[in-house]
Amino acid sequence: MKNRLKVLRAERDWTQANLADELGVSRQTVNAIEKGKFDPSLPLAFKVA
Repeated sequence: MKNRLKVLRAERDWTQANLADELGVSRQTVNAIEKGKFDPSLPLAFKVA
């Protein structure tokens, strides 16, 4: 399943670091989610939503 996290983040002018701080994860985690290399846990997925 393709995610739209990168597009939505860009629409809001957020950097990966900004989003990572808001979610309480590393920038590398945000990057991996955007690239589809990491499936977030259910609690993290709810935070992203």
